[in-house]
Amino acid sequence: MRALLGLFFKLLSWIVASLPRRAQIAIGDLIGILWFDVFRIRRTVALENLDRAFPDWPHAKKISVARSSLKSMGQSLVEFALFPFITEKNFSRYFECVGFEHIDRALEGGKGVMLMSLHLGNGDFATVALSRSGYKINLISKLFKTKWLNDMWFGMRAKHGTRFIAPEKSTFDILKSLRRNEAVIFVLDQFMGPPVGVRTLFFGHVTGTAAGLATMAERTGVDVLPAYSYRKTDGTLVVVIEAPFLHDQSLTEKNIARMTQAYTDKIEQIVRQHPEQWMWIHRRWKEFRE
Repeated sequence: MRALLGLFFKLLSWIVASLPRRAQIAIGDLIGILWFDVFRIRRTVALENLDRAFPDWPHAKKISVARSSLKSMGQSLVEFALFPFITEKNFSRYFECVGFEHIDRALEGGKGVMLMSLHLGNGDFATVALSRSGYKINLISKLFKTKWLNDMWFGMRAKHGTRFIAPEKSTFDILKSLRRNEAVIFVLDQFMGPPVGVRTLFFGHVTGTAAGLATMAERTGVDVLPAYSYRKTDGTLVVVIEAPFLHDQSLTEKNIARMTQAYTDKIEQIVRQHPEQWMWIHRRWKEFRE
């Protein structure tokens, strides 16, 4: 069964990769339209989230942004099929890199670098751009319970050089990666309750955000750089790295909470710039119970 699925995916990937970029984008858009307008999977969640974030927007705009968000996710599924075919020769067809000098500057210190990211554009595809640009990338990510799904989902990115760190043993592996002067990606835009998460405000509403990045930054003194991606209308994925956050190196509960809020504020700023490409179907505002 696994062998058949592998062959099917290889065939599907080859077919998708052989299509013009415009056709690939159209397929992704169709997936999003079916998702939002036909099957309506988490449509209500997306619109409720947009009601919280942008209460002054007319309903028609919220519908449009929610649909565009799922089109973006549809394009991400199409791009996953392209992973085996990304090479140095066709790199510029898919990616535009902005601000990578910030990573270079951070790595000059020999202590590694931590990247704060979110579900915008296609973060999975962006790891290919980072790895193909010569950086050693480690991504903190939960694994699926099904082995063949893990092999397929994570294997494609691993072939480009991305390593994965399981959350349950993340501290040790993160420190090892930083000592090797590598980059570690923390995805920080999903709800996380206590004891792992701390209370934060996102678009003015209470939520919970994982405190691990702030804790690790205070413990190690390693630079934290915002890292995200968004698509241009021609399908090019722009991968952006920004200048590092400022930290005061005091490992206290209050400072951890303050820095986690600073990270959350930055994520909100990025989402406001590209709301049509953020993952609005996630239940970001669950009740935070301390």
